[in-house]
Amino acid sequence: MTTTFQFGLILNALFFLFYGFQSLNSQLMIDEFKRFGMTDSQRKFTGILQIAGSAGVLAGLIIPVIGLLAAAGFTAMMLVAFLVRIKIKDSILQAMPSIIFILINGWLTVGFFKLW
Repeated sequence: MTTTFQFGLILNALFFLFYGFQSLNSQLMIDEFKRFGMTDSQRKFTGILQIAGSAGVLAGLIIPVIGLLAAAGFTAMMLVAFLVRIKIKDSILQAMPSIIFILINGWLTVGFFKLW
């Protein structure tokens, strides 16, 4: 496992941990999820998945198959996020974070697969 992979993995986990807690607690995120056409239950479930996925990606440092599943889950989550952005006609700039996280988590998924 390279230092670059470890750094990317930890940074990714921190971002999703932050967004997970924001999804659960931030009025800005509550308003965003409403704009996306999602319910409070979906927002809370997304936040919990982001927190759990962060733990899973970090666990991948010890047990690669858990990191593989978590990173693949984040890739799928960000693909759905991108599709929601397209559906509500957001700009490409607004959709860019989901695209970036699709790429990062796709890279992590491949890296974990190679370790597994």
